[in-house]
Order: sequence, then C-alpha cells, then structure tokens
Amino acid sequence: MTVSMPSAELIFDGKHGTGESPVWVPEEQALYWVDIPAQRIWNWLASTGKTRSWLLPEKVGCIACIGGDKWLAAMETGVFSVTLNADDSVSTALLAKADHASINMRFNDGRCDRQGRFLAGTMFMDMAAARAVGAVSTFAANGEQRVLLDRVIVPNGMAFSPDGATMYLADSHPSVQLIWAFDYDTRAGTPSNKRVFVDMNPLPGRPDGAAVDADGCYWICGNDAGLIHRFTPQGKLDRSLAVPVKKPAMCAFSGVNLDTLFVTSIRPGGVDLEDQPLAGGVFALHPGVRGIAEPKFVV
Repeated sequence: MTVSMPSAELIFDGKHGTGESPVWVPEEQALYWVDIPAQRIWNWLASTGKTRSWLLPEKVGCIACIGGDKWLAAMETGVFSVTLNADDSVSTALLAKADHASINMRFNDGRCDRQGRFLAGTMFMDMAAARAVGAVSTFAANGEQRVLLDRVIVPNGMAFSPDGATMYLADSHPSVQLIWAFDYDTRAGTPSNKRVFVDMNPLPGRPDGAAVDADGCYWICGNDAGLIHRFTPQGKLDRSLAVPVKKPAMCAFSGVNLDTLFVTSIRPGGVDLEDQPLAGGVFALHPGVRGIAEPKFVV
C-alpha cells in the first residue's frame, strides 16, 4: 500500500461530533454537510470561506439536494423535505416515516443514485450492541419506500459507478468491515448479485463514507486510520491519502473542476485529542483526479 501525504487544507475547524454526508452544489460553489449528533446542516461557500448552519429537530444522518434552498434529510423518525430559510431556521415536511426494526434507531449513510432516487441506510444507535437490524431503503417523492437490503449493522460507503450500473455498500462495524458490490438495475432501482468487493479487515481503518471518481475508482474513508483509500473497479487498492485526524468519515469531490476531495471527520467525545486537535474538522485534498457531480433528488 502506497500512502501519500498531500497537503490537507483545513476548510472549517467545526469540532463536529460526527461530520458526515458532504454534498457539493456546483451552481452555488458551496459544500453542504451534516453534524449528526448536533442535529445540524452546515454550509461553506468557496468564494468567501464563510460558514453557516441550520438546527434540525432530530439527528440527521445524510442529506441530498433537491434544488435551491430545499433538501432531503434522513433523520431519526423518517425522511423529510427541509427548507433552509434565510434566517437560519428550517421548515420540515415528512416525506416518509421510518419503518425501524427496533427503538433507538436512526438513519446513517445515504445518497441519490445516478437517476436521482434517494437511498438511505438505518442503524441501531448503540453501535457497540452490534445489532444487525439496519436496512437500506429507497424513497420516492410520493413517499413510497422500498426495503432493498436488510440485516446490516452499520450501513456505510454507499456509492455508484459512473454509469450507475454498480452499487457499493459497506458495513463499518468492527465485526464486519466489508465492502460489497451489487449489480444495480438503473431502471428499477434494485441491487442484486451481492459480492465482496473489498475485505477491509486486513487493511488499516474501518470502511466509512465513500465517493466514486470519473475513472470509476472507489474512494472510502479508513476510519480509525486517518486514511482515504482508493480502490480500482476491480477492487485493487490503488493508493491511500493521509489526513491529520484519525477518523475521517466521508469524502466528496468538489470544486469548479470537481478535482478537490473534501473530507469530513469525527471528534469522539471523552477522548484525549492532543494528538489530533483538528478532529471533527472539514478538509480539502487535491488527489489529482476528478469526480462526478452528485445527482439531485428527482421530485
């Protein structure tokens, strides 16, 4: 494994408990992301470097852009349409109620497929319990939802190949640490032919959030290892980039040319952080490749 250490620019020292779900909006030249336990959606403008945030009524696992000031947010009790108001307040409307398998669950990783369908996974909040009660479902604008996959502990690493025909999904629980690939029916929005794409157990870091570049390579955060790994479409580890924190959480290609890799991170509570004072920050890397624009939710 070749580890390179490009300069990681600190974009925002947010000290986020769990910074997740970065989404780049090209028409705004802005990055949006969430801090799950703080129940906030954050925004950073490239032109000014200024940030702002909106407080939500529940923990928010992932977001997807609808357009303008409207977003989709997967929270604890369901998937909501959220309007980010100019006065930093929010207006929410329930799209689909969560059909959790247990109490004390929330949504975690999710995004739109290449066709604009929203997919999101759920997990039991106490990760240490290792309960495989999580599921991945897809949600339509009319509120219809379908369970696509079940019996997952911590669904993560969801991403799609450039043509949309391959779906990736990981389980980041320490007892699993696998990344799977699926054949993805782009017309029906259904995954099939599940197979192991990468076994992360012998590699540094647990699989967390992911992105796919224009070459079809899969980038995934190696949580606990301070690394971002790039795998070829054949599942071969191509390179690893170091970041100045132990727990990178999710990455997204951004910038005018989609050649900047933004990385959110985690600042675990009750841990001595003298060796990583920037934990919970948002960073920018320049990996030398370009990404793909994130699809908007089709309403």
